[in-house]
Amino acid sequence: MAQKNPLLQTFEHAPFSKIKTEHFKPAIEEAIHLAKNEIQEIVSSSEAPSFSNTIEALEFAGSQLDRITSIFFNLNSAETNDEIQKLAQEISPVLTDFKNDIIQNADLFERVKKVYDQKDELELTVEQNTLLDKKYKMFTRNGANLNDEDKKQLRDLDKKLAALSLSFGENVLAETNRYELHITDEKDLEGLPKGARSAAKMLAKEKNKEGWIFNLHYPSYLPFMKYAKNRSLRKEMAIAFGAKGFHNDQYDNRENVLQIVKLRHQKAKLLGYPTYAHFKLEERMAETPEKVNSFMQELLEKAKPAAKEEFGELEKFAIELEGIDRLQKWDAAYFGEKLKQKLFDLDDEQLKPYFEINNVIHGVFAVSERLYGLKFKEVFDVDTYHPEVKTYEVSDENGKEIALFYADFHPREGKRGGAWMTSYKSQYFKDEKNERPHISIVCNFTKPTEDEPSLLTFNEVTTLFHEFGHALHGMLANTIYPSISGTNVFWDFVELPSQVLENWCYEKEALELFARHYETGEIIPDELVKKIKESATFHEGMATLRQLSFGMLDMSWHSIDPSEIENVKEHEEKAFAPTRLFPEVEENCMSTSFAHIFQGGYAAGYYSYKWAEVLDADAFEHFSEKGIFDRETAQKFRDTILSQGGTEHPLTLYKRFRGKEAAPEALLRRAGLLPKKS
Repeated sequence: MAQKNPLLQTFEHAPFSKIKTEHFKPAIEEAIHLAKNEIQEIVSSSEAPSFSNTIEALEFAGSQLDRITSIFFNLNSAETNDEIQKLAQEISPVLTDFKNDIIQNADLFERVKKVYDQKDELELTVEQNTLLDKKYKMFTRNGANLNDEDKKQLRDLDKKLAALSLSFGENVLAETNRYELHITDEKDLEGLPKGARSAAKMLAKEKNKEGWIFNLHYPSYLPFMKYAKNRSLRKEMAIAFGAKGFHNDQYDNRENVLQIVKLRHQKAKLLGYPTYAHFKLEERMAETPEKVNSFMQELLEKAKPAAKEEFGELEKFAIELEGIDRLQKWDAAYFGEKLKQKLFDLDDEQLKPYFEINNVIHGVFAVSERLYGLKFKEVFDVDTYHPEVKTYEVSDENGKEIALFYADFHPREGKRGGAWMTSYKSQYFKDEKNERPHISIVCNFTKPTEDEPSLLTFNEVTTLFHEFGHALHGMLANTIYPSISGTNVFWDFVELPSQVLENWCYEKEALELFARHYETGEIIPDELVKKIKESATFHEGMATLRQLSFGMLDMSWHSIDPSEIENVKEHEEKAFAPTRLFPEVEENCMSTSFAHIFQGGYAAGYYSYKWAEVLDADAFEHFSEKGIFDRETAQKFRDTILSQGGTEHPLTLYKRFRGKEAAPEALLRRAGLLPKKS
């Protein structure tokens, strides 16, 4: 089998076209077997434990398995099907077992502990010290000090959690794919721009239906909610979107939510922590649930008065404009857009012609070249998992290889919603060679139609810059060890490189590099750039409250003992109470589709978006003071943040860049909640 299985051959790029679904399981089983042999070599070594023969050897053990599983789980997110999902349910517990076999290997831990106990005499580099700490904690935070009975219980908990998380995500994807709003009367399209209509007509055509189809994928859903005049249809769409996993059928996620939070709590208690949040936050900048809650409370107090004022203004505007009785959730985007047009004479339809997707891709490349001297060359001989995926060779000013970059931009049925960055190969240094990374971003942007190319909303433009910021963090990595390379940093630090890059989308000097009208080639007028900048703080109080509500919901699930919670919806309503502006929608429940915390890695970590916003606002103020394309500042950001990965504590790295800690004032100034610096 090894001779025929492409995953078990030596490959530089993931050999997508050669891989069949049936290759994964035997390849993973064989790679686990090889990894176990590598672990056994470490354990059975007759030499005294050293940093080299134990810690470094452990770091690189199982590297083939890492590459194979990265391909598999990335496909399960970006190009999945029933077969792959079924296989994921089989493979996940096997991988969990393997991980636990390592963590609960007493002989291996004994060797690691011996090295750890003598670390003060070893004269290690900063990066080596970090790796040693990380490996030691990998054992202690995963039960190495537990008795055999508790180790078995922990193993069972991990297996159950892995399976539940997969089920949760599969249900959300199934719910997203099964709903469609089929419109046959053109009157129901009133208010919708040409691009949204064309995309809906194309979707109907693909399904051999007359009329127009809208669904719950963002490029279809968001324009409908923002522009459709028919309020009852907006309500139907909003309720469908908010009720994913909340239908009391085979895709209902309520039991999954309750099981996940209860098992996580059991795991934390078993490991000696009061709650799951205490366990997770030990390895975060924020450190404790108390500090997270205090941070969110401080922002809430600053933002809530502004949010209430904004809400009142919006409701008054909506009542005057269309005579509605009360502002509801399905009105927010629609009337918000109308008010924004009135106040700033600006809407997405004015901007979209300047943001044709290829121009925006060129733009993010051009910004990266101005900042970091990077060059991007599209290549067509790299294997991809779907014809829509683009590939680029990334090099520096001297032509030296930096990374391979994959980009996948449009929604498909086999792709989960949202946008994310991932990797197929980490950067690391071994055998005197700096192995360069293979980085990917996956998005769900507006598709081209029969009438026009893919024209992005401004929100999609900032999303592309956001994900590319993560990609730069991965591409510019320059560390020795893969587990602390690139985006392998504390969770509340990982959003800094992504969020800081969004700032360039609002700057005239950056927009002029790429924002050209797709038909005339005209550079975006100064007047529009001015309006983008002026409208950037529009309803920022409400937006801040919304983001805080998600963070508070997350903490409400993970910073308490959830064993008494029986009703997911009731619990959620209590968590949302301090941030609520809109009337509650009985049919909706966010938790049942909150994939970030129940499928992704953001459990007890959703606050990190706001935490990183504090960092990014403070960092960008520094860029602004020096000039947004100042190479010296950019080089410093690259040297102290982007290239360093998790080699040191993020606060140390940030202070090295900025010369001080970040404070919330820069964020509040940017949000218009505090006066600007004079």
